[in-house]
Amino acid sequence: MIRRSYLKYPIIKYGIVGLLGTGIHVGVLVLLVELFTVPAVTATTIGFVVTLLVSYVLNRNWTFEPTGEGSRTQFLKYLLVCTCGMLLNAALMYVTIHWIGWSYLIGEVLTTIIVPVHNYFWNRYWIFSVPQQRQKEVS
Repeated sequence: MIRRSYLKYPIIKYGIVGLLGTGIHVGVLVLLVELFTVPAVTATTIGFVVTLLVSYVLNRNWTFEPTGEGSRTQFLKYLLVCTCGMLLNAALMYVTIHWIGWSYLIGEVLTTIIVPVHNYFWNRYWIFSVPQQRQKEVS
């Protein structure tokens, strides 16, 4: 059980949102493929979009402090970071499998470590960063 005191750290909240997002993505994928016979590539794309929307709302309203920036601008930044994370994931998988010759499972472990860290720092310090003036006022 997570103690409330740990929930003051954005990285912990970010991890919780990430786990929830993973569950949503897999759930949408399996639901669409198994119940509605949607092709897997289409289903995973839909799952990605649903997860993107849910994780954006949770990260904006729960994980990080409100920044005062418009939600449209933030969402476009979030979409850019998520897309870069997806491309980084694909590139790491390609390199580990095709260039290095490792198992795809090793590639998946690497991407599971690297991509969320990459995305967290961009989210924390670019998308949801509190402007310098507000930081001084709050301190």
